[in-house]
Amino acid sequence: MVYMMRTASLPFKQAFSLVELSIVLVILGLLVGGVLSGQSLIRAAELRSISSDYSRYIAASQSFRDKYFALPGDMTNATAFWQEAHATPATCRTTVGTGTATCNGNGNGTIASFSLGVDEHFRAWQHLANAGLIEGTYTGVTGAAHASEDANPAVNVPRGRISNSGFGFNPVGSVTNAADTNYFVGNYGNAMHFGGNGAANMYYPLIKPEEQWNLDTKMDDGLPHQGFVRSFKTASTLTPGCAAASNIAYDLVATGNLCSIVFTTGF
Repeated sequence: MVYMMRTASLPFKQAFSLVELSIVLVILGLLVGGVLSGQSLIRAAELRSISSDYSRYIAASQSFRDKYFALPGDMTNATAFWQEAHATPATCRTTVGTGTATCNGNGNGTIASFSLGVDEHFRAWQHLANAGLIEGTYTGVTGAAHASEDANPAVNVPRGRISNSGFGFNPVGSVTNAADTNYFVGNYGNAMHFGGNGAANMYYPLIKPEEQWNLDTKMDDGLPHQGFVRSFKTASTLTPGCAAASNIAYDLVATGNLCSIVFTTGF
């Protein structure tokens, strides 16, 4: 008798070859590289927009002054052009008007803050928008988050391209005390801030020291304490802030978002 041995058939297993795995890894590398490159390009565009927006707002303010013989926000006869939000000045400063209704400034040449008894630094953006010199609509009054002033991008100040960022006027004037915790010594006049709204009027740091140095170098002198592009000294609650310990150079070793910008306006 002949016995025949039967063998069980084994399933055929498929697997990637080394060539196929190499191709997959190359594709993944290209995708990751493309994402990182795309993020870098987006960030570069956001940073470039800071200088272009600053230039646009300065040009708009100068055009406003040429047309109305006053600075936006400080204009004493704004209600003659755009109606009044409230007839009583003390009440007007906290009243959001209907349409273009606004309030007059005091005409002293300073775009004054809420703490000085007026809200000119918020009304300024409303005046510029009412005049058709910038896009958007603005309330002209402070927000509710802070007792003295609260800037909210796209509500009472213009929004920047970087998330949560915006621009705000601030009547810094002349700083003579080197121990000032917010500003370097120098004449700022009606300064313009770029930053976040985490600390009242767009002071909060949103960009890295290297990023501000790059922007400052392209626009001005590359130094945080002088020129028309300067660093907010304390970077809100963070230390050492945007500038190095010497305060005469950017802290390029630091990698956090430690910087907000102070622009001098020339008016």
